Amino acid sequence: MLRDHLYLLAPDFTDPAFPGRRFYCWHCALIEGVLAGFPALAGRLDVTRLPWPHPRQALVDRLGEGHQSLPLLILAPDAPDGLATGRHGDLRFVDDKDAILRALHARHGFPEPHP
Repeated sequence: MLRDHLYLLAPDFTDPAFPGRRFYCWHCALIEGVLAGFPALAGRLDVTRLPWPHPRQALVDRLGEGHQSLPLLILAPDAPDGLATGRHGDLRFVDDKDAILRALHARHGFPEPHP
């Protein structure tokens, strides 16, 4: 059975545009925190952490060159269409942090963010 697949940016990366500095993606860090807070629920997903530089070949292979921003959730075939924010061929995906959090709630039982 295919599962939802979450792609996150691996933390602690450098950007040649900012020499001598280290970074993390705060959208990915937010989702990492949610996963860490609910490890049993996180086990329902496939999670891959990708390095910062482009091309991010794992995403290019699945979604083409135009979809390399992270975080990104590729939905399994049984996911409701209404959760997807985009499509590439037969694959549906979610590429917005808030929409990913909604999908984690709807699909996997994670609690909702407090309003």
